[in-house]
Amino acid sequence: MSAFNRFVEHLFNTAIQRQVKAQLSVLENDASFSIGAYSLTDSERDRYTADREELLFQSLDAWRLNPLARRIVELTSEYVVGSGISVSCRHAPTARFLDQFWNHHLNRMPIRVFELCDELTRSGNLFMLLSTDESGMTYLRAIPAVDILKIEARENDIEQPVAFFPKSSLQTLDPEPYPAYDPLHDDLTTPVMLQYAINRPAGGQWGESDLSPLLRWLSRYTAWLEDRARLNRYRNAFLYIVQAKFNSEAQRKQRQQTLNSHPPKPGSILVTDDTENWKVINPHLHSAEANEDGLALKKMIACGAGIPLHFLAEPESSTRTTAEAAGGPTFRRFQQRQEYFLWMLTDILRVVIERRARLDPSIDPHAIIELSGTDISARDNSELASAAADILSVAMELRDRELIDDAEFLRLVYRFTGESVNVPDLLARGRKTKQQDGLLPR
Repeated sequence: MSAFNRFVEHLFNTAIQRQVKAQLSVLENDASFSIGAYSLTDSERDRYTADREELLFQSLDAWRLNPLARRIVELTSEYVVGSGISVSCRHAPTARFLDQFWNHHLNRMPIRVFELCDELTRSGNLFMLLSTDESGMTYLRAIPAVDILKIEARENDIEQPVAFFPKSSLQTLDPEPYPAYDPLHDDLTTPVMLQYAINRPAGGQWGESDLSPLLRWLSRYTAWLEDRARLNRYRNAFLYIVQAKFNSEAQRKQRQQTLNSHPPKPGSILVTDDTENWKVINPHLHSAEANEDGLALKKMIACGAGIPLHFLAEPESSTRTTAEAAGGPTFRRFQQRQEYFLWMLTDILRVVIERRARLDPSIDPHAIIELSGTDISARDNSELASAAADILSVAMELRDRELIDDAEFLRLVYRFTGESVNVPDLLARGRKTKQQDGLLPR
């Protein structure tokens, strides 16, 4: 080591050691201890726990305070749920029990479906707690996603939850976890939990709100709009400047006090001589680009929400043709969400009848449950009806000439009506009905 290096080490070594000790001696607290840390049961594809909770709180606040966020959530429920969800089952005893569950005053599913759809859109997660009484009736409650601390899954499959751990509270310092529903080891006396998530990445356990990519832009749009409102409030405000020749400072102050005590009223006439000159100062808002700025922010919000601008009360000089064209992708998105929502309700009803079937032998746990929602777009129905009428005549002519069989005939007709059906089952049911009526030999 050279003499220069020894001199530098001797000069700065003490200061460096002092800084290192100071950095290592920083006390960790609740806010800094968990930064960048994952729980052993968490997936690396999910957000950090603190970030996820903050996002849930921000989404809820945006829904409460921001009209655009509230409208986006309402639009999803209006299209996904529409006028309601209808439930049907061909097994009569099971259908009667499903009707009792659906309309029970503690379940009130005709109204609760709107709340569930709102919560699914708002938080991206639905934690459904199912409790069953001694008669086999199940009661449904939604637990806020922010109240769930972590999800424990099987070691070999992250998509099979085992337990859901709630947060501790002042009343319950060490709460018991909610067991996930397991049809092989189900105990009717124990409430079970089901989880449903949207916008969940592959390999993740938690979904995300539809509002999560919009929060930043909703905040910017709100700040921009608030600034414009404040500026426009003072747009008509003005100040008078009176210029005159005064002999002394006392004379100037006296004239100012006189004008302040008797300010000119709007529309009044002021007569002055050549010794006084009145001027008016008022703010000049150069707002030619203000509309474009607000529209650009609103476009970003509409793009993230997957809805056209005219859904957010922004015509943007759109014609009816362009508005209908812009609604196509939006309706597809709502249709996909409706399919998921109907599947979710079907899965819940499946658990409900399986629990009832353990006490009531008349219930068929394997009965087919069919749920249907409101049509997303009435215009699609008219177009499908027109297409079905056109293809029906062509398909009948092909069938009469024996160029296609019955299965292909039904496939073409239902294809142009926009319905997905099991053609072999339809043919089998038709033959069975004719045999019962004696039209075909058995």
